[in-house]
Amino acid sequence: MKITAIEAIAVRLPREREKAVRTAGSPTGLAEGRGDYRWSAVFPTLYPVHFETALVKITLEGGLTGWGEAQAPLAPEVACAIIDRLLSPVLLEAEFEGSIEEIERFWDSMYAAMRVRGQTGGFMLDAISGVDLALWDLAGKIQEKPVCELIPGSLKRPEVPAYHSGIPGATIEARVASALRRQAEGFRQFKIFYDCVREEFLESFRALRGALGADASLAVDALWRLTPEDAPAFGRALDEGCARWLEAPLMPEDALAHAALARRIRTPLAIGESYRTRYELAPFFRERAMGIVQPDLGRCGLTESLRIAAMAAEAGISVAPHLSIAMGPQIAAAIHFAAAIPNCDLLEYNPNVFEVANRFLTEPLDFDRARYSVPRRPGLGCDLKLS
Repeated sequence: MKITAIEAIAVRLPREREKAVRTAGSPTGLAEGRGDYRWSAVFPTLYPVHFETALVKITLEGGLTGWGEAQAPLAPEVACAIIDRLLSPVLLEAEFEGSIEEIERFWDSMYAAMRVRGQTGGFMLDAISGVDLALWDLAGKIQEKPVCELIPGSLKRPEVPAYHSGIPGATIEARVASALRRQAEGFRQFKIFYDCVREEFLESFRALRGALGADASLAVDALWRLTPEDAPAFGRALDEGCARWLEAPLMPEDALAHAALARRIRTPLAIGESYRTRYELAPFFRERAMGIVQPDLGRCGLTESLRIAAMAAEAGISVAPHLSIAMGPQIAAAIHFAAAIPNCDLLEYNPNVFEVANRFLTEPLDFDRARYSVPRRPGLGCDLKLS
Protein backbone atom coordinates (compact mmCIF):
# COMPACT_ATOMS: atom_id res chain seq x y z
CA MET A 1 0.00 0.00 0.00
CA LYS A 2 1.22 3.48 -0.80
CA ILE A 3 1.37 6.41 1.60
CA THR A 4 -0.98 8.93 -0.01
CA ALA A 5 -1.20 11.75 2.54
CA ILE A 6 0.68 13.16 5.54
CA GLU A 7 -1.04 15.85 7.57
CA ALA A 8 0.56 17.81 10.41
CA ILE A 9 -1.75 19.64 12.83
CA ALA A 10 -0.60 22.30 15.31
CA VAL A 11 -2.66 22.17 18.52
CA ARG A 12 -3.01 25.00 21.02
CA LEU A 13 -5.52 24.61 23.87
CA PRO A 14 -6.32 26.77 26.91
CA ARG A 15 -4.71 25.70 30.17
CA GLU A 16 -5.48 26.63 33.76
CA ARG A 17 -2.11 28.08 34.75
CA GLU A 18 -2.55 27.92 38.50
CA LYS A 19 -3.79 24.35 38.38
CA ALA A 20 -0.87 23.32 36.16
CA VAL A 21 1.99 24.79 38.26
CA ARG A 22 4.33 22.13 39.71
CA THR A 23 3.07 19.57 37.15
CA ALA A 24 4.14 18.34 33.69
CA GLY A 25 4.94 21.13 31.27
CA SER A 26 4.63 23.79 33.99
CA PRO A 27 7.03 22.69 36.72
CA THR A 28 7.52 26.25 38.00
CA GLY A 29 5.62 29.50 38.12
CA LEU A 30 6.02 31.76 35.09
CA ALA A 31 7.23 35.34 34.90
CA GLU A 32 4.62 37.93 34.08
CA GLY A 33 4.23 38.82 30.43
CA ARG A 34 1.86 39.09 27.49
CA GLY A 35 3.12 36.43 25.10
CA ASP A 36 2.29 32.75 24.70
CA TYR A 37 5.74 31.82 26.03
CA ARG A 38 7.13 33.05 29.34
CA TRP A 39 10.33 32.59 31.28
CA SER A 40 10.29 30.24 34.23
CA ALA A 41 10.29 32.23 37.45
CA VAL A 42 13.33 30.34 38.76
CA PHE A 43 15.58 29.36 35.84
CA PRO A 44 16.20 30.52 32.25
CA THR A 45 13.88 28.38 30.13
CA LEU A 46 10.70 29.30 28.28
CA TYR A 47 7.42 27.52 29.01
CA PRO A 48 4.06 27.81 27.21
CA VAL A 49 1.00 29.44 28.69
CA HIS A 50 -1.20 27.06 26.67
CA PHE A 51 -1.29 23.31 26.10
CA GLU A 52 0.57 22.91 22.79
CA THR A 53 1.51 19.88 20.70
CA ALA A 54 1.71 18.70 17.07
CA LEU A 55 -0.38 15.83 15.73
CA VAL A 56 0.45 13.79 12.63
CA LYS A 57 -1.97 11.81 10.48
CA ILE A 58 -0.73 9.44 7.77
CA THR A 59 -3.16 7.92 5.27
CA LEU A 60 -2.60 4.88 3.06
CA GLU A 61 -4.30 4.16 -0.22
CA GLY A 62 -7.59 2.55 0.71
CA GLY A 63 -8.09 5.02 3.55
CA LEU A 64 -6.37 3.39 6.53
CA THR A 65 -4.97 6.10 8.83
CA GLY A 66 -2.34 6.23 11.56
CA TRP A 67 -1.94 8.89 14.23
CA GLY A 68 1.32 10.19 15.69
CA GLU A 69 2.43 13.15 17.76
CA ALA A 70 5.54 15.26 18.15
CA GLN A 71 6.52 16.68 21.54
CA ALA A 72 6.01 20.36 20.70
CA PRO A 73 5.19 22.40 23.81
CA LEU A 74 6.49 25.56 22.11
CA ALA A 75 5.81 26.61 18.52
CA PRO A 76 4.20 23.39 17.23
CA GLU A 77 3.94 25.11 13.85
CA VAL A 78 7.70 24.57 13.44
CA ALA A 79 7.45 20.77 13.69
CA CYS A 80 4.45 20.87 11.36
CA ALA A 81 6.37 22.93 8.78
CA ILE A 82 9.24 20.43 8.88
CA ILE A 83 6.82 17.57 8.27
CA ASP A 84 5.10 19.42 5.43
CA ARG A 85 8.23 20.69 3.68
CA LEU A 86 10.98 18.17 4.46
CA LEU A 87 9.59 14.83 5.65
CA SER A 88 6.55 14.40 3.44
CA PRO A 89 8.71 14.15 0.28
CA VAL A 90 10.62 11.28 1.90
CA LEU A 91 7.45 9.25 2.51
CA LEU A 92 4.74 10.25 0.05
CA GLU A 93 3.99 7.57 -2.54
CA ALA A 94 6.32 5.13 -0.75
CA GLU A 95 5.11 1.56 -0.31
CA PHE A 96 4.34 0.55 3.27
CA GLU A 97 3.28 -2.95 4.27
CA GLY A 98 3.51 -2.44 8.03
CA SER A 99 6.83 -4.05 8.98
CA ILE A 100 9.24 -2.82 11.64
CA GLU A 101 12.07 -2.99 9.12
CA GLU A 102 10.24 -0.52 6.90
CA ILE A 103 9.68 1.87 9.81
CA GLU A 104 13.37 1.71 10.75
CA ARG A 105 14.36 2.47 7.15
CA PHE A 106 11.97 5.43 7.08
CA TRP A 107 13.43 6.76 10.36
CA ASP A 108 16.95 6.46 8.99
CA SER A 109 15.94 8.17 5.73
CA MET A 110 14.24 11.07 7.51
CA TYR A 111 17.24 11.51 9.82
CA ALA A 112 19.66 11.45 6.88
CA ALA A 113 17.66 14.07 4.98
CA MET A 114 19.14 16.96 7.00
CA ARG A 115 22.16 15.38 8.73
CA VAL A 116 24.80 17.26 6.71
CA ARG A 117 22.91 20.50 7.41
CA GLY A 118 23.29 20.09 11.15
CA GLN A 119 19.67 19.18 11.92
CA THR A 120 20.40 16.15 14.08
CA GLY A 121 18.31 17.21 17.09
CA GLY A 122 15.67 19.67 18.21
CA PHE A 123 12.63 20.43 16.09
CA MET A 124 13.77 18.16 13.23
CA LEU A 125 13.82 15.09 15.45
CA ASP A 126 10.55 16.06 17.13
CA ALA A 127 8.94 16.12 13.68
CA ILE A 128 10.49 12.75 12.76
CA SER A 129 9.13 11.29 15.99
CA GLY A 130 5.58 12.37 15.20
CA VAL A 131 5.79 10.65 11.81
CA ASP A 132 7.42 7.58 13.38
CA LEU A 133 4.58 7.11 15.88
CA ALA A 134 2.00 7.37 13.09
CA LEU A 135 3.84 4.65 11.15
CA TRP A 136 3.83 2.35 14.20
CA ASP A 137 0.10 3.01 14.60
CA LEU A 138 -0.43 2.02 10.97
CA ALA A 139 1.76 -1.07 11.35
CA GLY A 140 -0.36 -2.31 14.24
CA LYS A 141 -3.56 -1.70 12.33
CA ILE A 142 -2.22 -3.49 9.24
CA GLN A 143 -1.13 -6.48 11.32
CA GLU A 144 -4.25 -6.23 13.53
CA LYS A 145 -2.16 -6.19 16.71
CA PRO A 146 -1.48 -3.69 19.50
CA VAL A 147 1.86 -1.96 19.03
CA CYS A 148 3.39 -3.58 22.11
CA GLU A 149 2.94 -6.98 20.46
CA LEU A 150 4.94 -5.87 17.42
CA ILE A 151 8.06 -5.06 19.46
CA PRO A 152 10.64 -7.87 19.36
CA GLY A 153 11.09 -9.50 22.76
CA SER A 154 8.07 -7.69 24.18
CA LEU A 155 6.93 -8.68 27.66
CA LYS A 156 3.37 -7.75 26.62
CA ARG A 157 2.49 -6.52 30.09
CA PRO A 158 -1.25 -5.81 30.42
CA GLU A 159 -0.61 -2.88 32.80
CA VAL A 160 2.16 -0.34 33.43
CA PRO A 161 2.83 1.11 36.91
CA ALA A 162 2.96 4.91 37.06
CA TYR A 163 4.57 7.55 39.21
CA HIS A 164 2.77 10.79 39.98
CA SER A 165 4.67 13.61 38.30
CA GLY A 166 4.52 16.84 40.27
CA ILE A 167 2.80 17.58 43.56
CA PRO A 168 0.89 20.88 43.42
CA GLY A 169 0.28 23.18 46.35
CA ALA A 170 1.19 26.72 47.36
CA THR A 171 2.62 25.66 50.73
CA ILE A 172 4.49 22.66 52.10
CA GLU A 173 1.39 21.67 54.06
CA ALA A 174 -0.73 21.82 50.91
CA ARG A 175 1.78 19.71 48.97
CA VAL A 176 1.87 17.09 51.71
CA ALA A 177 -1.93 16.95 51.75
CA SER A 178 -1.99 16.60 47.95
CA ALA A 179 0.54 13.76 48.05
CA LEU A 180 -1.38 11.91 50.75
CA ARG A 181 -4.56 12.12 48.69
CA ARG A 182 -2.74 10.59 45.73
CA GLN A 183 -1.25 7.93 47.96
CA ALA A 184 -4.77 7.00 49.07
CA GLU A 185 -5.62 6.52 45.37
CA GLY A 186 -2.87 3.92 45.06
CA PHE A 187 0.27 5.88 44.16
CA ARG A 188 3.50 4.72 45.76
CA GLN A 189 5.92 6.58 43.45
CA PHE A 190 6.15 10.38 43.23
CA LYS A 191 8.31 13.07 41.67
CA ILE A 192 8.70 16.68 42.77
CA PHE A 193 10.34 19.65 41.05
CA TYR A 194 13.11 21.85 42.44
CA ASP A 195 10.99 24.95 41.87
CA CYS A 196 11.89 27.28 44.75
CA VAL A 197 14.84 28.32 46.89
CA ARG A 198 16.97 25.45 48.11
CA GLU A 199 16.12 25.63 51.82
CA GLU A 200 12.38 25.62 51.13
CA PHE A 201 12.72 22.79 48.63
CA LEU A 202 14.71 20.55 50.97
CA GLU A 203 12.25 21.26 53.77
CA SER A 204 9.44 20.24 51.42
CA PHE A 205 11.33 17.11 50.34
CA ARG A 206 11.88 16.03 53.93
CA ALA A 207 8.26 16.73 54.88
CA LEU A 208 6.98 14.69 51.95
CA ARG A 209 9.49 11.92 52.62
CA GLY A 210 8.32 11.68 56.21
CA ALA A 211 4.59 11.90 55.44
CA LEU A 212 4.59 9.32 52.63
CA GLY A 213 6.40 6.67 54.66
CA ALA A 214 8.96 4.03 53.88
CA ASP A 215 6.84 2.15 51.33
CA ALA A 216 6.73 5.18 48.99
CA SER A 217 9.52 6.50 46.76
CA LEU A 218 10.19 10.14 45.97
CA ALA A 219 12.21 11.29 42.94
CA VAL A 220 13.48 14.83 42.36
CA ASP A 221 13.63 16.77 39.10
CA ALA A 222 16.22 19.52 39.50
CA LEU A 223 15.26 21.27 36.23
CA TRP A 224 18.95 21.71 35.25
CA ARG A 225 19.37 24.25 38.08
CA LEU A 226 22.40 22.78 39.83
CA THR A 227 26.04 23.52 39.12
CA PRO A 228 29.02 21.12 39.32
CA GLU A 229 30.04 22.97 42.49
CA ASP A 230 26.77 22.83 44.44
CA ALA A 231 25.25 19.61 43.06
CA PRO A 232 27.15 17.16 45.33
CA ALA A 233 25.82 18.75 48.52
CA PHE A 234 22.30 18.83 47.09
CA GLY A 235 22.65 15.18 46.06
CA ARG A 236 23.86 14.13 49.49
CA ALA A 237 20.75 15.72 51.03
CA LEU A 238 18.70 13.52 48.71
CA ASP A 239 20.84 10.52 49.67
CA GLU A 240 19.80 11.04 53.29
CA GLY A 241 16.14 10.91 52.21
CA CYS A 242 16.67 7.86 49.96
CA ALA A 243 15.49 9.69 46.84
CA ARG A 244 14.45 7.41 43.95
CA TRP A 245 16.51 9.47 41.50
CA LEU A 246 17.88 12.95 40.76
CA GLU A 247 16.62 14.05 37.35
CA ALA A 248 18.15 16.67 35.03
CA PRO A 249 20.62 17.95 37.63
CA LEU A 250 23.06 19.92 35.44
CA MET A 251 23.13 21.75 32.13
CA PRO A 252 22.36 19.04 29.55
CA GLU A 253 25.43 19.63 27.39
CA ASP A 254 27.99 18.41 29.96
CA ALA A 255 28.34 14.61 30.13
CA LEU A 256 31.60 14.76 32.10
CA ALA A 257 30.07 16.89 34.86
CA HIS A 258 27.17 14.45 35.16
CA ALA A 259 29.60 11.54 35.41
CA ALA A 260 31.57 13.32 38.15
CA LEU A 261 28.36 13.96 40.10
CA ALA A 262 27.20 10.36 39.69
CA ARG A 263 30.43 9.19 41.33
CA ARG A 264 29.96 11.45 44.35
CA ILE A 265 26.39 10.63 45.41
CA ARG A 266 24.35 7.46 45.95
CA THR A 267 21.12 8.73 44.36
CA PRO A 268 21.09 7.62 40.70
CA LEU A 269 20.94 10.30 38.01
CA ALA A 270 18.01 10.23 35.58
CA ILE A 271 18.69 11.81 32.19
CA GLY A 272 17.00 11.75 28.81
CA GLU A 273 14.30 14.29 28.04
CA SER A 274 16.81 16.79 26.58
CA TYR A 275 18.02 14.32 23.94
CA ARG A 276 16.46 12.74 20.89
CA THR A 277 18.84 10.08 19.61
CA ARG A 278 21.27 7.42 20.74
CA TYR A 279 23.99 9.61 19.25
CA GLU A 280 23.20 12.46 21.64
CA LEU A 281 23.07 10.08 24.61
CA ALA A 282 26.24 8.15 23.68
CA PRO A 283 28.58 10.34 25.83
CA PHE A 284 26.37 9.77 28.89
CA PHE A 285 26.43 6.02 28.36
CA ARG A 286 30.16 6.07 27.72
CA GLU A 287 30.90 8.10 30.89
CA ARG A 288 28.46 6.06 33.01
CA ALA A 289 26.77 9.31 33.90
CA MET A 290 23.26 8.01 34.55
CA GLY A 291 21.45 5.24 36.37
CA ILE A 292 18.12 5.77 34.58
CA VAL A 293 17.56 6.88 30.98
CA GLN A 294 14.36 8.78 30.12
CA PRO A 295 13.59 8.87 26.39
CA ASP A 296 10.55 10.95 25.45
CA LEU A 297 8.48 9.15 22.81
CA GLY A 298 7.41 12.48 21.32
CA ARG A 299 11.07 13.44 20.80
CA CYS A 300 12.70 10.08 20.05
CA GLY A 301 9.81 8.25 18.44
CA LEU A 302 9.28 4.59 19.22
CA THR A 303 11.99 3.47 16.80
CA GLU A 304 14.83 5.43 18.39
CA SER A 305 13.50 4.86 21.92
CA LEU A 306 13.83 1.12 21.34
CA ARG A 307 17.43 1.60 20.21
CA ILE A 308 18.14 3.68 23.32
CA ALA A 309 16.49 1.02 25.51
CA ALA A 310 18.73 -1.64 23.95
CA MET A 311 21.81 0.44 24.80
CA ALA A 312 20.50 0.84 28.34
CA ALA A 313 19.97 -2.90 28.72
CA GLU A 314 23.53 -3.56 27.59
CA ALA A 315 24.79 -1.02 30.14
CA GLY A 316 22.60 -2.38 32.94
CA ILE A 317 20.55 0.82 33.12
CA SER A 318 16.79 1.01 33.68
CA VAL A 319 14.40 3.02 31.51
CA ALA A 320 11.65 5.37 32.74
CA PRO A 321 10.14 7.26 29.78
CA HIS A 322 9.65 10.99 30.08
CA LEU A 323 6.03 12.04 29.45
CA SER A 324 5.08 15.70 29.61
CA ILE A 325 2.54 17.73 27.60
CA ALA A 326 0.91 15.11 25.38
CA MET A 327 -2.26 14.00 23.70
CA GLY A 328 -3.30 10.41 23.02
CA PRO A 329 -0.64 9.25 20.54
CA GLN A 330 2.31 10.23 22.74
CA ILE A 331 0.76 8.75 25.87
CA ALA A 332 -0.31 5.55 24.16
CA ALA A 333 3.11 5.11 22.54
CA ALA A 334 4.79 5.50 25.93
CA ILE A 335 2.42 2.94 27.46
CA HIS A 336 3.12 0.38 24.70
CA PHE A 337 6.88 1.02 24.99
CA ALA A 338 6.85 0.59 28.78
CA ALA A 339 4.70 -2.54 28.49
CA ALA A 340 7.19 -4.16 26.13
CA ILE A 341 10.65 -3.28 27.45
CA PRO A 342 12.17 -5.63 30.08
CA ASN A 343 14.25 -2.86 31.69
CA CYS A 344 11.30 -0.46 32.06
CA ASP A 345 8.92 -0.77 34.99
CA LEU A 346 7.60 2.77 35.53
CA LEU A 347 5.94 5.52 33.48
CA GLU A 348 5.27 9.18 34.24
CA TYR A 349 1.69 10.33 34.90
CA ASN A 350 0.06 13.73 35.18
CA PRO A 351 -3.72 13.80 35.76
CA ASN A 352 -4.31 17.17 34.08
CA VAL A 353 -2.51 16.13 30.89
CA PHE A 354 -4.23 12.73 30.88
CA GLU A 355 -7.66 14.34 31.17
CA VAL A 356 -7.01 16.65 28.20
CA ALA A 357 -5.71 13.77 26.09
CA ASN A 358 -8.76 11.59 26.74
CA ARG A 359 -11.08 14.43 25.81
CA PHE A 360 -10.00 14.08 22.18
CA LEU A 361 -10.00 10.27 21.81
CA THR A 362 -12.78 8.15 20.35
CA GLU A 363 -12.12 5.66 23.16
CA PRO A 364 -10.37 7.01 26.26
CA LEU A 365 -7.18 5.51 27.63
CA ASP A 366 -7.68 3.69 30.93
CA PHE A 367 -5.89 4.54 34.18
CA ASP A 368 -6.77 3.24 37.64
CA ARG A 369 -4.99 2.74 40.97
CA ALA A 370 -1.73 4.20 39.68
CA ARG A 371 -1.57 1.89 36.67
CA TYR A 372 -2.06 2.41 32.94
CA SER A 373 -3.97 -0.29 31.10
CA VAL A 374 -2.25 -1.16 27.83
CA PRO A 375 -4.62 -0.47 24.90
CA ARG A 376 -5.70 -3.74 23.28
CA ARG A 377 -7.00 -2.33 20.00
CA PRO A 378 -4.78 -2.61 16.89
CA GLY A 379 -2.08 0.02 16.57
CA LEU A 380 -1.58 2.56 19.35
CA GLY A 381 -5.26 2.23 20.24
CA CYS A 382 -5.93 5.97 20.34
CA ASP A 383 -7.81 7.29 17.32
CA LEU A 384 -8.53 10.99 17.64
CA LYS A 385 -11.70 13.02 17.31
CA LEU A 386 -10.86 16.61 16.46
CA SER A 387 -14.27 17.99 15.53
